[in-house]
Amino acid sequence: MRASFERNKKGILLMVCASLCVCLGQLCWKLSGQYGIPVLLLGFGLYGLGALITLTAYRFGSLSVLQPVLSLNYVLTVVLAALVLRERITLLRIAGILCVMAGVLLICGGDGEGAEEG
Repeated sequence: MRASFERNKKGILLMVCASLCVCLGQLCWKLSGQYGIPVLLLGFGLYGLGALITLTAYRFGSLSVLQPVLSLNYVLTVVLAALVLRERITLLRIAGILCVMAGVLLICGGDGEGAEEG
């Protein structure tokens, strides 16, 4: 499990950064209704940066490991909504967040490449 993470570490870290940029970009889109065009443009810039980071990340890991890391968008969106927009996080959402995080951890640690045959 650790070998898989080590092999994909740089790509995984880039994907987490990409997720953060995408979520912040989407938050800016939401806030642009209140704060105007500059925030909307900032949102497009962050979203685009996230896409560029994603493309770069694919050079540093297995697609089957890196693509599921983008599901952290769901986790980050809920966290940002609670912190910035003061949305309520229910127990059901917390359970969902834990499931997504557990799935990402399992996928990041076990792509099966280089596994020893027993």
